Amino acid sequence: MIRLFKQYVPNAVLLLGLLDIVMLMVAGELGWTLRAAQIGMVAAPMSSRLPQLITFAVVVEFAMISVGVYGPQALQSMRFATARLIVSVSLGVLVQSALFFFLPMLGFWRSNLLYAMGLSVVLLVGLRILLGKTLGSQVFKRRIVVLGAGLRAQRLKALGQRPGSAFVVVGYVSMSEANRVIPEAIARDAIYNLADHVVLLNASEVVLALEERRNALPLKDLLRIKTTGVHVNEISTFLERETGRVDLDSVNPSWLIFSDGFSSGRMVSSAFKRLFDIAASLVLLLLVAPVLLVTALAIKLETKGPVFYRQRRVGLYHQGFDIVKLRSMRQDAEMPGKAVWAEKNDPRITRVGRVIRKLRIDEVPQAWSVLKGEMSFVGPRPERPQFVEDLEQKLPYYAERHMVKPGITGWAQINYPYGASIEDARQKLEYDLYYAKNYSPFLDLLILLQTVRVVLWPEGAR
Repeated sequence: MIRLFKQYVPNAVLLLGLLDIVMLMVAGELGWTLRAAQIGMVAAPMSSRLPQLITFAVVVEFAMISVGVYGPQALQSMRFATARLIVSVSLGVLVQSALFFFLPMLGFWRSNLLYAMGLSVVLLVGLRILLGKTLGSQVFKRRIVVLGAGLRAQRLKALGQRPGSAFVVVGYVSMSEANRVIPEAIARDAIYNLADHVVLLNASEVVLALEERRNALPLKDLLRIKTTGVHVNEISTFLERETGRVDLDSVNPSWLIFSDGFSSGRMVSSAFKRLFDIAASLVLLLLVAPVLLVTALAIKLETKGPVFYRQRRVGLYHQGFDIVKLRSMRQDAEMPGKAVWAEKNDPRITRVGRVIRKLRIDEVPQAWSVLKGEMSFVGPRPERPQFVEDLEQKLPYYAERHMVKPGITGWAQINYPYGASIEDARQKLEYDLYYAKNYSPFLDLLILLQTVRVVLWPEGAR
């Protein structure tokens, strides 16, 4: 994997993204050339169109990221990839049409964009057909050796066998575990030199997956492996990188204290985040004001009661605040003072409410909380005080998610469907802790782009 702005990107995805940008620039140039030839215009050198071509490629690339073109499912299924490519290229062209209206010096003619749009889909699909399954083959997968043969090692085995996995386990070494569950593991006593064994397997990384580390760390072996140039990681760090979550089953307080991360409070990044929140919330409220007006009218016509409702939530440093949302449930949805989890096909949700929840329109008024500084656009979702009290008793490290400002969208929202149980809360907490630990403006940008996918395909909305 390549680390960009504190985020790990699989080698295959990075290569495909770079090739896609080249294909998009080729499509833009071919579209311009074909249109010029149709009207008998002499084509100027390509260098004179570089700003327009680069803008075209970058905008469509962002659209591709936002709809999940580089997700595991798109890399595994040609049909899925083609559908997402058509949507992303169309979305990118629409965005560019608006962009070129305000910045005409970066624009093509509309006919150029039409040609470039069709050629882009053909070239991008063709690239994936040409590469076939190469991107998911062993060539781009990292080879790892697991030290351990217990339940933790079994988790790594299952993770490596999942479609789209970026690594393959080439060997297991049993370190005298009492509960050995990996039958193919080689006993440490049967290996004369562990460092040589790792090198012979052509491994690039060794992952420590011991069930009990107390007085069991093979320090001498690990030092020799490290000096051969092979990376050594413990299972918590490895799972964080591979899954984009802080694994609650393997972490301990010392790992959270001494590992890299939790730098969201730095002055420059905090100031940048706040400036973005102010500008984006103002723009959003102005742009969607007509939509909010129509939605408010529809809510009023369907049911009696207020259009908006306030709800107490827990924010930064455990401070309480009120969020404002468009009402999507009946007015008598809850008994006074009693919080209830939302359910799938919840009967309390109105017909208008079901639509605005799918499209996330009910969340838009929270931009007012962002403008006031109580929330951010990106961060863990703020929960109700009653739920927080319960979850802090049942889930370790739950209080740590309140060390960053809550958000309208977040890492958990784009990676995990809507949850309404303790287990769902646990899964989302793992993503929230990852965000708090690995925050960067780049991660915020990635989350905002991926939110488009959640809005277009709202499988998890309730």
